[in-house]
Amino acid sequence: MEKLTIKAETKTINGEVNLTASKSESNRVLIIRALCEDYFPIHNLAAAKDTETMVNLLADKGTIKDVGPAGTTMRFLTAYYANTPGSWILTGSERMKNRPIAVLVDALKELGAKIEYLEKEGCPPMKIEGGNLKGGKICIDGSISSQYLSALIMIAPTLPGGLEMELTGKIASIPYLKMTLALIAEFGAKYTFEKNIIQIEEGKYKGKEFTVEADWSAASYWYQIAALAEEARITLKGLKEISLQGDSAIVEMYHSFGVESVFNGNQVTLKKLNQPSVKHFNYDFSDCPDVAQTLAATLSGLNIKGHFKGLESLRIKETDRIAAIKKELEKLGASIDILPNDEIQVNQGRLKAFDGSIETYDDHRVAMSIAPLCLKIDEIEIEEPNVVAKSYPDFWRDLAEKGLTSSK
Repeated sequence: MEKLTIKAETKTINGEVNLTASKSESNRVLIIRALCEDYFPIHNLAAAKDTETMVNLLADKGTIKDVGPAGTTMRFLTAYYANTPGSWILTGSERMKNRPIAVLVDALKELGAKIEYLEKEGCPPMKIEGGNLKGGKICIDGSISSQYLSALIMIAPTLPGGLEMELTGKIASIPYLKMTLALIAEFGAKYTFEKNIIQIEEGKYKGKEFTVEADWSAASYWYQIAALAEEARITLKGLKEISLQGDSAIVEMYHSFGVESVFNGNQVTLKKLNQPSVKHFNYDFSDCPDVAQTLAATLSGLNIKGHFKGLESLRIKETDRIAAIKKELEKLGASIDILPNDEIQVNQGRLKAFDGSIETYDDHRVAMSIAPLCLKIDEIEIEEPNVVAKSYPDFWRDLAEKGLTSSK
């Protein structure tokens, strides 16, 4: 097993970071381009492994599509290939074969899709007989994953008669849903979204050059570093003050921890101004679940109490992130309680050196959210450090350039 030890050579973090591009934007625009009759260039495409997988599978003429651990890719391609003439098999990693996809598959079947589960009911792998989808009205649970909804939204303009979706339950990760809607509109689609009903007209996508924004999820780890450092002045390039990405909510979150954000064009400078102004941090992460682990680690590092809700989707990510973050942070001396309804409580507890290693569960966000805690406990050993390639391949290199060095 490969392991990496990360150590803070300095507690003062300064400099510039060329952030990786947004995986969320990249993967959506790739699907839109595949559905568009006109090829168009995409600039600043994410270097993330998930995006590389999407590019390769869309270009591959074979009928067996193996997404590995890429959940977004699996969901988006399920809808895409259900709408693409041919016989297709979608499969993935062992974890992927246990990640549910029935909500999306059932919705596609209502539109005429022919999809068969090949192993476990409700999970990949699947055989898809693509093409011949029709538009119409469907009712779908919006509380489980916005990716199911986004997958349907992107194919909707290509369906005869368009698509009307009635969303039931509390809608998960609304900013990601709005990102998808904004992107289809960018390429000529017309839609309305009122109350819990999304209506998308039949039409053709119109190709145009597109530049992907930097990744706010990746930015969250630099906000965490700024909060945990003694002093910090970090400029993150490629980020917009008004962003489609829900994780841009970290700007306000980290203001509570003494980190100021100063925007100048397409970049933001983080400044550690003072000590945290809050003693108890409560937050509903329904709109930005991917940064919940980062915040849990931040609170643990700053010895601040917190209460998190809106974490339901974390149970079906690359791993059970709620269980994982509790187990791994508690190795370092943190105290976390898992409450009913998948809420968590971060208790006060001073971090301490740990003689063992941090398990990453094939989950990039476990590795990246815990690594900055080396600013508080000298050094941390991370198992399978290459998991960061899923979304931020240069993570360890970027940290090393700012004084958080790693060795194997």
